[in-house]
Amino acid sequence: MTRWMLPIAPLAGAALMVAGCADVPVEYSYPTSGPGGKPTYEKQEKLTGPDGLDLFSLGKDGGPATGGSGVAVNAFLWRASLDTLSFMPLSSADPFGGVIITDWYAPPQSQGERFKITVYILDRALRSDGIRANVFRQQRTGGGQWVDAAVEPKLGKDLEDAILTRARQIRIQQTASK
Repeated sequence: MTRWMLPIAPLAGAALMVAGCADVPVEYSYPTSGPGGKPTYEKQEKLTGPDGLDLFSLGKDGGPATGGSGVAVNAFLWRASLDTLSFMPLSSADPFGGVIITDWYAPPQSQGERFKITVYILDRALRSDGIRANVFRQQRTGGGQWVDAAVEPKLGKDLEDAILTRARQIRIQQTASK
C-alpha cells in the first residue's frame, strides 16, 4: 500500500460498510389504534407549550400568572407597568426578566429637567413587594449639560402604588369578564 492510500483506506472501508446496509429491510411500526386500523399520531409537546409562546395572556388557561409558559413574571404587574409608563418612551422591556427601562422623558411643563424610570417585577404573584421602581432625574445646567439631580424617595413608592392599583384593576376586569 502506498503512502497516499493510508489516509483514504479508513474512509473507503466505512463507505463500503454503509453501502452494504442498503438492502437491509427496515420495519416501520406505527400505532394502529385509530379507526379502520389507520395510524394515529399524537400531538407532540412543544418547547414553548401546547399553544406556543403567549406573552400577554394575563393568566388565562395556564398562562403566565398561573405558572404556564410565557412571561416569567406576574402578567398583571407587567401589563400595569406598561400601562402606567405608556406616556414615556421605552428603551427596553424584558418580559422574561421582568425589567422595563424607559428612555429619558422631559415633561412639557418643565423643559429644564428630565426623568428616566426602571421598573423591576420581582415575583410571579400579585403582591406589593413584587415590584420595584427606580426614578432618575437630571437637570440642565446653564451650559446645556445634563447633570444628575436628587429625586424625592416618595416618587418611586408612589409609582409602585400606581402600578399596583392598575394591576388590581386589570385583574378585576379579567375576573368580571369570565
